[in-house]
Amino acid sequence: MIHAFIYRDEFLVLDVESGAVHSLDELSFDIIRAIELGNDVYALPYSDTEIDEVLVEIAELRNIGQFDSPAPAPIIRNAADSPIKSMCLNIAHDCNLRCRYCFAETGEFHGGRMLMPIETAMAALDFLISHCGARHHLEVDLFGGEPLMNFEVVKQIVAYGRELERIHDKEIHFTMTTNGMALNDEISDFINREMFNLVLSLDGRRNIHDALRITANGKGSYDTIVPKMQKLIDDRGDGEHYIRGTFTANNLDFTEDVKALTELGFEQISVEPVVLPASDPLSINDTNVDKAIAEYDRLANYVIERKNAGNPINFFHFYVDLDASPCLAKRSLGCGAGVEYVAVAPNGDIFPCHQFVGNKAFLLGNVFEDELDDTLRSSFAGCNIFTKEKCAHCWAKYYCSGGCAANANNLNGSIMEPPEISCKLLKKRTEIAIGMALDRKRGA
Repeated sequence: MIHAFIYRDEFLVLDVESGAVHSLDELSFDIIRAIELGNDVYALPYSDTEIDEVLVEIAELRNIGQFDSPAPAPIIRNAADSPIKSMCLNIAHDCNLRCRYCFAETGEFHGGRMLMPIETAMAALDFLISHCGARHHLEVDLFGGEPLMNFEVVKQIVAYGRELERIHDKEIHFTMTTNGMALNDEISDFINREMFNLVLSLDGRRNIHDALRITANGKGSYDTIVPKMQKLIDDRGDGEHYIRGTFTANNLDFTEDVKALTELGFEQISVEPVVLPASDPLSINDTNVDKAIAEYDRLANYVIERKNAGNPINFFHFYVDLDASPCLAKRSLGCGAGVEYVAVAPNGDIFPCHQFVGNKAFLLGNVFEDELDDTLRSSFAGCNIFTKEKCAHCWAKYYCSGGCAANANNLNGSIMEPPEISCKLLKKRTEIAIGMALDRKRGA
């Protein structure tokens, strides 16, 4: 499988299976693009001699495994034999914001507002330890709602995790996603000391953020959280983190939001498309997706301009490593939701990931019991780029690993059916990321 595309006026072709990327002249590009589309190359406005010369070069690349390489044998994962390495603890099914696009019903997760007791949190970590097999490195994400609404339990569960590390010779990387409303000096110091990674929710420009990320009394949250986030990140130094924003139909000019974030001093940024039904007025859908796709080109220009000016930023979706990418199994099987990764509700119920929490059709078990629903786990183990028809024939499959199962289920009613809009946006981001990776390799 191959994919020909244009990045900043450069003609490129990706050999999907080998990962090789080639820079082409326009003649070669047109011929390879015709091959990709299944069109007659001799119908192109070039002489037969020119076309034949390119076809000879293509044959040489094919012989060395860098053009139209064969797909590997499908990788099969057995859920029953797969250890759990990552866990999302929904520390709080409550939130001090009422974001209009929230997938979790502004923190309620279809079950009412509640906080996780320390007994449940401890049972969840015990469950992780007993189901992680020989894995040494584990990850626990403290999530919500807003996890800082339950900060005492956050402190206690991290302390308990450190105890389990010593007893069982494990290393637990605690991470947190927070809206920043409750940050203060004590909490910030704790986060910077204990959290391996940190995600801070901020949508960009004040007017964009405040229109959708509002408090319970309907007021904007921007002016409250920005100075707190700036201080936390300043104190964090080189600690892993990123600012995570959301763009909707209201801000399809989201490059301006990335600019606003950089002007606030943030350099690690992810601004992602909202995932909502097409009927929602905030959704990215068939009527506006082309505008969002075009905006990625504008954003790429901004990222490159900053780099050339000596003020680089890292836009999360524009980075791939062509030389040291994840292994084939990781790129093929995806995030591991329901198999290697699970989420735990405040009452101890276990779900395939944080976006499935509260959906009883996807209940896997409970941390106070030892058993998991292996039939349901097997359905997630069998959900990958080899078994999804759309993914098996998609050039971007190794870059998205089949996409998000929760988004697929929420929008299309099946974890096996990726949403088309998400795929379109992912493909555009991936083309830019590949082009930028080539620029880095060439020192451009």
